[in-house]
Amino acid sequence: MTPPAWVPAAPVLVVTGHYGVGKTNLSLNLALDAAARGLEVTVVDLDVVNPFFRSSDYRGLLDEAGARVIAPVFAGTNLDGPSLSGTILPAVEQARAGEGRLLIVDAGGDDVGATALGRFAKTVAAGPYEMLYVVNRSRNLTQEPAEAVEVLREIEAKSHLAATAVANNTHLQEDTDEAVVAAGIPFAQEVARLAGLPLAFTTVPADAAGQDADRQFPRFGRDGGAGAPYPVRVYVRTPWQ
Repeated sequence: MTPPAWVPAAPVLVVTGHYGVGKTNLSLNLALDAAARGLEVTVVDLDVVNPFFRSSDYRGLLDEAGARVIAPVFAGTNLDGPSLSGTILPAVEQARAGEGRLLIVDAGGDDVGATALGRFAKTVAAGPYEMLYVVNRSRNLTQEPAEAVEVLREIEAKSHLAATAVANNTHLQEDTDEAVVAAGIPFAQEVARLAGLPLAFTTVPADAAGQDADRQFPRFGRDGGAGAPYPVRVYVRTPWQ
């Protein structure tokens, strides 16, 4: 298996972004890729905002790959109960206890979803971590870079954590093609520039790119300023699909 063009550099990875940008599907891809590389992977589902797109709904897929899932039950609130804290905090510490481990936190959308994440900010910030801010130009509420940066600042304020990179996940699910991805690159580049962050990668359809994403999508490589091409598969489905 050819390794993906981008891999987390820290044992704790937080995935955040605006509603509907594809955080959960990206989190699943990152988790499955890490497990395939032999890492001990734990996925924390902290998406308390959208009940239709949660990583814990794909527990079977993750279990099959050998990834552990922490999926708390929230009683109609965006805050966790004591049992949740008792599960997540040790998981963060365990991820940092030795090499070959990765904890991925699938956070909720916008500042509302980041509130639950803020409960664990001190523990996350106490050691090395990365926080990806996922953007998708196809989302109609954040089609202007300044709007996307405003959402980022709200997420950072509520989560008490700072983003470390932007991830360009511009897509239209199965209808994503080179034109769709290309249209999102200038947008993501400007978001990264305004936010003062690097652009970590640009996602591309795995079925189209396969293991030759850098050749089939040459303009998306590092030399093109779009970050490395990161092949992803669509796992998340809407209730009506």
